[in-house]
Amino acid sequence: MKTIGFACDHAGFVLKNKLIEFVKTLGYQTKDFGTWSLESCDYPDFAHPLAIDVENKDCYFGISICGSGNGINMTVNKHQGIRSALCWNKEISELARLHNNANICALPARFISEDTANEIVKIFLNTNFEGGRHTKRINKIPIK
Repeated sequence: MKTIGFACDHAGFVLKNKLIEFVKTLGYQTKDFGTWSLESCDYPDFAHPLAIDVENKDCYFGISICGSGNGINMTVNKHQGIRSALCWNKEISELARLHNNANICALPARFISEDTANEIVKIFLNTNFEGGRHTKRINKIPIK
């Protein structure tokens, strides 16, 4: 069974917990990297461990969440093996997988509904990378 990792800050805490339960209904295992409360915190403390597990393939994909999605997305993308996409609708989520082979989906908790988040995540988890012309492009992303 594939494991999906989750990381968030205080702004993403409620949505993260709802998404963990949703992803379990889709047949995945989950790993929660935190945060575990609404208390103000720093997203890098939770984003870096998620990114490391996705890089090491201990988690199949990751879901990262903060208020705008931007800060946590920037943080996980500091890791060479990560291709994280900020997804605010289902079309962006699908393209992130199809064309960019994204392995982390970053969500803006303050700007999307729970239903929209569920749609985004379901599409992200169920869309395969298209390959072809996109492969050479994504292979140029890491700094060598």
